[in-house]
Amino acid sequence: MGKQDELQIDQESLADAWRQTLPQTLNTADRCKVLPDEADSKSLRVTIETAGHQMYSFDFKITYVDSREVKIELVDVERDKISIDERGDMIQQLVHDYSRHLHECAQALQQLTHA
Repeated sequence: MGKQDELQIDQESLADAWRQTLPQTLNTADRCKVLPDEADSKSLRVTIETAGHQMYSFDFKITYVDSREVKIELVDVERDKISIDERGDMIQQLVHDYSRHLHECAQALQQLTHA
C-alpha cells in the first residue's frame, strides 16, 4: 500500500469533520461525542448516547486503515454509566445500526480523507 493512500488530514480536523457530519447520519435524538484518540493518530474515539429512557452509551474506536476504509471497534457499552454485557440481542442490534451509521459518516467524509 503506497503512501498516497494514507490519511492526508490531521487528526483534529478529522475529528471536527466527524463532529459536523455524524449527527446527520444518526437518529436525531441520539447524541454523539467525537475525540481524537491520543494513543493513535489514525483513530478517533466516538461515544454515542442513545435517546430515550434506556440511557445507553456506546464507545467506538474508529481507525482509518487507509484514506477510504475504516475499522470500527466497539470498546464499551454502558447503561447509566455502568458497563454492561454487549452480547444481548438488543445491544447487538444497536451496535450493528451504529456501526452502519459510522460507516455512512466515513463515506460522507471521503472527499476530505481521500486526497
